[in-house]
Amino acid sequence: MKVADIPKKLAVKLGFPSASQVVAVIRERADLKDCLKSTETSYYVTDLTSTKASPKHLASYIRAHWGIENRSHWVRDRVFDEDRSQVRVGGAPQTLAALRNLAISLLRLSGFKSIASALRWVAWDHTRGLALMGL
Repeated sequence: MKVADIPKKLAVKLGFPSASQVVAVIRERADLKDCLKSTETSYYVTDLTSTKASPKHLASYIRAHWGIENRSHWVRDRVFDEDRSQVRVGGAPQTLAALRNLAISLLRLSGFKSIASALRWVAWDHTRGLALMGL
């Protein structure tokens, strides 16, 4: 990870007058199946000055963001296969997204670490889902 201060004149010129720092995070990953390695660089811009946020703090903020991504969005994308949903009319997509979020929240609050295994557990007996909701 690399962190650099953004000069005020440059921030204003680019249209981001409150930008103070830029962070470059270089991620390397190995695909064990295909034995391929790849590198990806992500850039982050923050209005936090170097006196308010050290590189260590910025790294923890970025990790926390990806923790949310991994715990919520990955579950919605992979377990619920939300990206392939063909529901597109009216308020139905938002309603289904809210129901998926409700299901994830109920299962997490009930202590399940794996949403996929929790959904299989609930699917075996319809009364289990009702019990999770207190019904």
